[in-house]
Amino acid sequence: MAAVVLSEAEKLYIVHGVQEDLRVDGRGCEDYRCAEVETDVVSNTSGSARVKLGETDILVGIKAEMGTPKLEKPDEGYLEFFVDCSSNSPELEGRGGEELGTDIANTLYRVFSCENSVDLKSLCINPKEHCWVLYVDVLLLECGGNIFDAISIAVKAALFNTRVPKVRVLEDEEGTKEIELSDDPYDCIRLNVDEVPCIVTLSKIGYRHVVDATLQEEACSLASLLISVTSKGAITSMKKVGKGSLDPESIFEMMETGQRVGKSLHIALQKILDEEENLGTSRPKVGFLG
Repeated sequence: MAAVVLSEAEKLYIVHGVQEDLRVDGRGCEDYRCAEVETDVVSNTSGSARVKLGETDILVGIKAEMGTPKLEKPDEGYLEFFVDCSSNSPELEGRGGEELGTDIANTLYRVFSCENSVDLKSLCINPKEHCWVLYVDVLLLECGGNIFDAISIAVKAALFNTRVPKVRVLEDEEGTKEIELSDDPYDCIRLNVDEVPCIVTLSKIGYRHVVDATLQEEACSLASLLISVTSKGAITSMKKVGKGSLDPESIFEMMETGQRVGKSLHIALQKILDEEENLGTSRPKVGFLG
């Protein structure tokens, strides 16, 4: 991740501000920065979204391709994640970017390992033989702090935008099965994203914790807790990052904050997605190069 060098005086200023619930940019400890969400920004994908959270800029594209179900789950499709961080800065080119990308991808696999997050059975075409595989490609365009939250928002928005073609399995007299793809581009399957979790990262700064930390605030934090929260406030997974330690009381406080903030985040995101959906083809498209 891009390193930010702060003097001791700057760190002290940030820490003291957080103790008073007043951050450098004027936000409270539980406030997110202004977020911009746009879906359907990449034309050659099944679904896509771009999210700008402060200075953090994320692009997600999802491609639906036919594959073979996994042996342990023969009646389900599945998701594959790939994260590219190399375009962000020279510091993340090569091995540094690969390690960060792998860490983010593994976190997404863990978040989506929850049974009800996505209805994978709806992606099955023919049990044990054919299913839809959703390849989720995440591109980190710019890092301005709190990339896990921004990526989870972008992934949920892209899944909401994803349209999987409807197919029929035809069987002839000899028992040979053929797959027929619908000619109608509007004849497709939409995914239910109601149970898709969003990640809320809580960074411990001094004796308090903040959500949606900037790069400067992350430089003042020795430990953070990543919590994946559903729209109903249920916690599906947790992960501690950073070299510092967290006491049990702080963890419980952070979990409560994560649930509260996560529910509000889901409501705000779903409202934006529904508003954009209702605009239909009349909405102005900015696109990720806009």
